[in-house]
Amino acid sequence: MLSIEADISLLWYVIGYGILMIIIGIYSSKKVSKSEDYILAGRSLGVLVLGGTLVATWIGSGSITGGETSMAYSYGLIPAILLNMPAVLGILVLYYLAPKIRSMGKYTISSILEEKYGSNARLLASIIVILAYIGIVSYQIEGIGFILNVTTGLSTDWGDVIAGILIIFLASIGGLRSVASTDAMSAGFMVVGLLIALPVMIFTAGGWSEIISNVPKENLTATGSLSTVQLLGYLIPPLFLLLSDQNMYQRLTASKTDSSSKKANVIWIIGILIVSPVIATISFASSSMFPDIDPGMSLMASTLVLPNVVGGILLAAATAFIITTGNSFLLSGATNVTYDIVNKYFLKNANDKQLMSMTRIFVIVMGVLSYILIRFFPTILDVQMYAYTVYGASLTPAVLGVLLWKRVNKYSGLSSMIVGLVTTLTWEIVLSKPFDINSSVIAVPIAILTLIFVTLATSRKNV
Repeated sequence: MLSIEADISLLWYVIGYGILMIIIGIYSSKKVSKSEDYILAGRSLGVLVLGGTLVATWIGSGSITGGETSMAYSYGLIPAILLNMPAVLGILVLYYLAPKIRSMGKYTISSILEEKYGSNARLLASIIVILAYIGIVSYQIEGIGFILNVTTGLSTDWGDVIAGILIIFLASIGGLRSVASTDAMSAGFMVVGLLIALPVMIFTAGGWSEIISNVPKENLTATGSLSTVQLLGYLIPPLFLLLSDQNMYQRLTASKTDSSSKKANVIWIIGILIVSPVIATISFASSSMFPDIDPGMSLMASTLVLPNVVGGILLAAATAFIITTGNSFLLSGATNVTYDIVNKYFLKNANDKQLMSMTRIFVIVMGVLSYILIRFFPTILDVQMYAYTVYGASLTPAVLGVLLWKRVNKYSGLSSMIVGLVTTLTWEIVLSKPFDINSSVIAVPIAILTLIFVTLATSRKNV
């Protein structure tokens, strides 16, 4: 069994790719002249760039140091691969909803909800999005901290500081124009890096039979050491985040045409089906070699036993995905602060240039808050599931109601949002997650039922 020993030579791969991302970001920022350029890339994203940015945004630290990685290390390969299935289902749903989402042309989920549920729903939704996205950005920062720890031996605390500065800088300079360009490049790089690393990692670990002989027996079962209900608690949050994820809605809105958005969804599915299982398998192999490390470090640790070039490519690709995801959620959340709160309630007459400047300022503010938040969660997987559930249970039923059911009204929408949020916070904070079951198992069904029952009780129209 091995222990983690920093390899400073790997840092050069990370630095090299980081410099390339900064150059592309600065170049793309020169094309930004108005808010629509900054937030929606001027509605100019073609199929390949849109597909790449969708893949890269979804596969961030949540997968590389949380999600599939932590699941494979802690509970086994099958639960980690199953964690990929909700994303595929969610993308299929968005494939059919993409033209409608694009036709709305909204900057935020909150503004979509306002049309059906009123201004109070917009304000509440904005607060929920901001809180959830601060959580999501926080574990992207921690993910880069892990990478710097592996490569340099630098403490994760200092690594988090460096990561926060880099993510904030790249998000603020060019908005979605720069983020989408670096995302697409990172997606291709990650696919190549993972496909090279997988067979080499299995060989390095001594072959498949050696790997499975070194992991706990329960990690070879369908649910690992989790009960079926506990596993369900990990599967529900990513699905219900994805179905109404403002980040993805903004990207679909930014596509050139309806056809482009649909074709990009196909690329998204293919990318997910390649990247996620490979990440899970490498992390599972890593668990057989590094049995006593933080689960979130398992993919990073594998770079230390791979040949230097292979490990360096994998590490740089992982860094790129984490940074681009952090950029995206930071930019998206800052958009809510600017347009749904400041512009709507305080500076109603602000011009386009002022709004774009404010969004950049709020990128910095949210980035700092994200850095602070990660101090309070024991693992990346914990904060990931919490943020996903706060968002998915509170917003997704209400958003799908707007898109799919004409009968919903302001009473049912607001009730669903409030009940989803209160149930999540009560289960996670007040009750301290009873039976070690994630709140999504409880909060999501209750929010959906609330939407249905209140709609039926307050509407006289036939379904």
